[in-house]
Amino acid sequence: MRETRVSHRYAKSLIDLSLEKGQLEQVFEDMSTVLTAIRESRELEVMLRSPVIKTDKKQEILKAIFGGKIGVITSEFMDIITRKRRESQLEAIAESFVTQYNKHKRILKAVIVSSVGLDDQLRQQVIKLVSESSGGQQILLEEKVDASLIGGFVLTVGDKQVDASLLRQIRNMERAFSENPYISEL
Repeated sequence: MRETRVSHRYAKSLIDLSLEKGQLEQVFEDMSTVLTAIRESRELEVMLRSPVIKTDKKQEILKAIFGGKIGVITSEFMDIITRKRRESQLEAIAESFVTQYNKHKRILKAVIVSSVGLDDQLRQQVIKLVSESSGGQQILLEEKVDASLIGGFVLTVGDKQVDASLLRQIRNMERAFSENPYISEL
């Protein structure tokens, strides 16, 4: 989901409020729960975006789903969002909140895709290497497995990507061979 200016502002307000109340960690857990729930439930996402369902009904549904699972600050925040008819932006707000939380805590997200899963030693080496290259930031490593890479890995950190996969090398060789100016004299 793309962040919008509105979602960014709401997330920033929630970060500021949770810092002021000393409950940043609790609100982070709550917003992570909300984000996961919306991403995993197509019905919840459709309900939040539906212009047909009335605001009070949406508030009831959200309370039924998240009641007792999230803190007071997050619950009241979601009430405000629905009263202001911004519930369709809840996923984007939660996503923006997580992003801003990570910036605040100096946590950098890295994604590594490999043909096989990483063992603990290799995982620690990747985390150490990325942390050192980013100025000592804490690293949150997400691992994915893609057998089509054949071997090697693709590491993405922020807007930078290192593609050291065997598949990439094979494609580079194919391109080089197709551009070969050599003409056979047979």
